[in-house]
Amino acid sequence: MGDRSRLCSVWLGSETGILKGVSLSRKQAFNFCNTSHLSRDQEVRALCWGDAAESELLVGCVDATVKTFSLEKGAFTESRRCGDPAEGCFSGLAALGGDALVTCAESGALRVWRQEGGDEPVTQVDAGKNVCRMRQSPANPNKVATGGKENGLKIWDLQRPEQPAFSAKNLRDDWLDLRRPYWVRDMAFIPDSDKVVTCTGYHQVHVFDPSSPQRRPVLEAEYGEYPLTAISLTPDGTAVAVGNTQGHIALLDLRKGLVRGCVKGLAGGVRGLQCHASQPLVASCGLDRFLRIHSLEDRKLQHKVYLKSRLNCLLLASQDLQEGGATAGEAESEVKEEEDEGDDVWDAMEQVEERQKRKTTEDTETTKKRKKAQD
Repeated sequence: MGDRSRLCSVWLGSETGILKGVSLSRKQAFNFCNTSHLSRDQEVRALCWGDAAESELLVGCVDATVKTFSLEKGAFTESRRCGDPAEGCFSGLAALGGDALVTCAESGALRVWRQEGGDEPVTQVDAGKNVCRMRQSPANPNKVATGGKENGLKIWDLQRPEQPAFSAKNLRDDWLDLRRPYWVRDMAFIPDSDKVVTCTGYHQVHVFDPSSPQRRPVLEAEYGEYPLTAISLTPDGTAVAVGNTQGHIALLDLRKGLVRGCVKGLAGGVRGLQCHASQPLVASCGLDRFLRIHSLEDRKLQHKVYLKSRLNCLLLASQDLQEGGATAGEAESEVKEEEDEGDDVWDAMEQVEERQKRKTTEDTETTKKRKKAQD
């Protein structure tokens, strides 16, 4: 199993609770779980690296457990309970250094966990209800951003969690003086600045600048007519890739708020989206069960892998995606089959045989005429 996991450069979490790894250099995909004991309680909702060396994966499941997956051993080495399943699914997961990790549930329970703390969190913050996403700042691991439905963008310093370091104000009223609703679906920290870019369920992209006195967006843009579900910054930090519920992905320029271009080929809503840290590539996954990797330069499809189950999240390795597993041993190329929920229903249904069609008087006369003609 360790040989297989070292081959993989793309990791994905599925609704069926399977952690999937994909090797683009060998065009192989692998399942890392016990496929005989699958359930919706093990659905993977969040993925992140457990250390800077990218030797461990943290996997957040629906049953409020966080599992540690070792790439060297190719197996799960640890599992800890982080909260109550009644608080909702994980909306974010991040490593804080050492053995500490940060979790955020849909109910708004933002917590920091450590090994010496046992089953109780060492820090707990109420980020508000209906949190859709929590993201960690790459430059400062103690800084995280949260947002959700009717829950505006908030930036938290986990070393001083009493009050948010920044709390965004909603947009100004429209031309009819009506309140404009807000629904933060995802966010990303812009490198070399304090700015944060968000996408909303009302097909908007906003840029906030906590260093300025203005708490409203300093840049507003729109894309399409459908809710945006995922956002990711390009390697140069001048544009973002956004995906929506209809399977559309577009590149938006953060300097002018204009659409640079669109990526085609998706057949279902986008749930996971990530641009590579150094290569001009963007990976996406979602309801159509495919992992797709497009070029950011010409927006052409580079890789397409069918993974048999609906996908919730993905994580790219920082290494070159084509270099994975150059020294690893041979591994099996077959991906184990997993049964969809609907298969059991069809198998249990009684088979009905088609009855033989009764001949009518006209059919009998036609048959007699054909026999006479042949004679």
